[in-house]
Amino acid sequence: MAGGRYGPQLLALLAAWVAAVAATAGPEQAALPAEQSRVQPMTASNWTLVMEGEWMLKFYAPWCPSCQQTDSEWETFAKNGEMLQISVGKVDVIQEPGLSGRFFVTTLPAFFHAKDGIFRRYRGPGIFEDLQNYILEKKWQSVEPLTGWKSPASLTMSGMAGLFSISGKIWHLHNYFTVTLGIPAWCSYVFFVIATLVLAFYGIFLFLPSTEQNGRSEEAHRAEQLQDAEEEKDDSNEEENKDSLVDDEEEKEDLGDEDEAEEEEEEEDNLAAGVDEERSEANDQGPPGEDSVTREEVEPEEAEEGISEKPCPADTEVVEDSLRQRKSQHADKGL
Repeated sequence: MAGGRYGPQLLALLAAWVAAVAATAGPEQAALPAEQSRVQPMTASNWTLVMEGEWMLKFYAPWCPSCQQTDSEWETFAKNGEMLQISVGKVDVIQEPGLSGRFFVTTLPAFFHAKDGIFRRYRGPGIFEDLQNYILEKKWQSVEPLTGWKSPASLTMSGMAGLFSISGKIWHLHNYFTVTLGIPAWCSYVFFVIATLVLAFYGIFLFLPSTEQNGRSEEAHRAEQLQDAEEEKDDSNEEENKDSLVDDEEEKEDLGDEDEAEEEEEEEDNLAAGVDEERSEANDQGPPGEDSVTREEVEPEEAEEGISEKPCPADTEVVEDSLRQRKSQHADKGL
């Protein structure tokens, strides 16, 4: 009787105790930390890590259903990364639009393989077994790598990253206008159109003065070149004129020297002719005979005067000395 009376009470107490234990165990289980993910998030600041070693990257978006279906497979692949000697990363294209532009991601999910800075696109399914075989069997060697301007490290893709980052900022701003502030979408579009036009006109106004300055500088440079060419022509003309004047003076001096030489020769000829005439006159005064004897006897004084009029050797020596002096002067002038 006693056991049947207290039996339901004991069962109620046991149920309350079990409920209390379950209530206390629930928060403890909830407080246990979740298993840490082996997938490394990649951003614009640390993406250069994939330039060294071997990597597999996944580009995804939180709202993409296909990306969500491959999340568990990607986590399993990352857990076996140490065994495969590979690093596993993921890129959120919403948070990192510039990085998606660098890899030129147009479809989601997108997978890439990187080996020592050489990138290849993985186009297989995002299943763990396929990913594991892709690494173990080195199937990536048969895939053509991204080279030239398509490489994420190229200058072209860096510019593409900048464009994608700007578009991402515009998209975030559009969501802020439409979702947070409640502005109609068409008002946001009008705002962006006006901002684009303002920036375009601002760029034009900045570009035009620079082109005008460049044109002016080119014109000034051309004017300087023309001025320099004219100065060179003037200098060359002056030099030619100087050379011609010098040549004319030299010709005049040569002509003057020739004239002086001719005059001296004429003077010498005249002097020689005068000496010959004097000698001939002296010889022609009369033949030797009686007349000369009687003339000498009758007029001894006149004979003495005639003898004095004959040319003396001293006069010829003076003439020769004068000729020598003129020749020496002419020679000095020639030097």
